[in-house]
Amino acid sequence: MIVACPHCAGLNRTPPDRDPRQGKCGKCGSALFTGAPVALTAATAAAHWEKSDLPVLVDFWAAWCGPCRAMAPVLDQAASRLEPRLRIAKVDTEAEQALASRFNIRSIPTLVLMQRGQEVARVSGAMPFPALLDWLRQHVDGI
Repeated sequence: MIVACPHCAGLNRTPPDRDPRQGKCGKCGSALFTGAPVALTAATAAAHWEKSDLPVLVDFWAAWCGPCRAMAPVLDQAASRLEPRLRIAKVDTEAEQALASRFNIRSIPTLVLMQRGQEVARVSGAMPFPALLDWLRQHVDGI
């Protein structure tokens, strides 16, 4: 399985016979799984959602958005519980306007589920962790 490093976006191959949670990046030496959402930029996004084998749930958010702030602990919980089966990522729509435009983000928070460069599903609005988990189970095997 190919996994992008959450720190440097370097691509790493994880052996199938080893626990991926123990993996370290071959480029920067950091842990491949931190149990926390990964902040993505235009420079790092492609490594995570186009080149990595992991499905990536991307939260398009902004600091001024109340529902976005309400979703933050839900996404923290999702990252700690669902890695290494799923990567949780965040894109600040104020700082990364080109990415938000590319994905036609019209309201926030918007969650976009990506797998190997393809959008699999999308939902807008804040939701509690059980609802997020139910939504993810509809679209990702093994959640």
